[in-house]
Amino acid sequence: MSLRSQTTTPLLPGKFQDPDWTLKGERRASVALAALETLWFNTGTLCNITCANCYIESSPRNDALVYLTAAEVRGYLDEAAGFPVAEVGFTGGEPFMNPDLVPMLEDVLSRGLRALVLTNAMQPMRRYAAPLLALRDRHGTGNLILRVSLDHHDAAIHDLERGAGSFARTMEGLGWLAREGFQLHVAGRAGFGAEDEAAMRAGFARLFAAHGIPVDAEDPVALMLFPEMDEGRDVPEITEACWGILKKSPESMMCASSRMVVKRKGAERPAVLACTLLAYDERFELGATLTEAARPVSLNHPHCATFCVLGGAACSR
Repeated sequence: MSLRSQTTTPLLPGKFQDPDWTLKGERRASVALAALETLWFNTGTLCNITCANCYIESSPRNDALVYLTAAEVRGYLDEAAGFPVAEVGFTGGEPFMNPDLVPMLEDVLSRGLRALVLTNAMQPMRRYAAPLLALRDRHGTGNLILRVSLDHHDAAIHDLERGAGSFARTMEGLGWLAREGFQLHVAGRAGFGAEDEAAMRAGFARLFAAHGIPVDAEDPVALMLFPEMDEGRDVPEITEACWGILKKSPESMMCASSRMVVKRKGAERPAVLACTLLAYDERFELGATLTEAARPVSLNHPHCATFCVLGGAACSR
């Protein structure tokens, strides 16, 4: 069972098909890479849990995206020196399932770059307690951010998405990170039940205060509330005219400043994708190198509308 918004109208057939034109015959919006500031690595789709509404379908069995190696990441970090990359993000799956994550983080931090790890803070992370503390002691906490996934401030609602007992285990990990002085962010989910954003933030503020978690629930970066994604639900296609209508800029979209590296099962080498959300849609595979991937992205997927343009969300700060 999920408490995400219920699908009321299915996606109209023919939408999000042509890279240049919408179903209505209007020119589709696209986004140029203004500056590559955030480089993401999907460390693999394996995860220690299976969530009800995981956009990438991570689970203990899903290895559609296999583990990246430290050597593969190093090659992209070397290439990234030619771009204005300031932040390197690690997502999954659960990044701490990848045995090379700590060497990857060492590589990033040693280059003076900011490292962001998206984690559920459960057992896979806790197994790396000693190496994490060593990273903290060598590099400090200024450039290492752990963003913990906590779908809701209510344990019962969170557990409906992530499984019985998952809230308690995540809170244990979050508490350990707080006590050890790591820089923390939290990622929640908007659209649960009837709560609006103000009520969600107030609920998280009470939770953080009760457990001594140093996260400002009013800060939209420290506590990110992501919109729900359902690619089967009907949403508007984004046209060139939408920028003026919505008073938004293409440069504010995630694909104007970030790319993600993945390695597909059976592939000889990794590939660079337009963003973190579209790992399985090969239309958003832009090349094998960052240079090849520095080209415009057509907003030709429901997630482009729901998450980025209309939802106003981004996976980075």
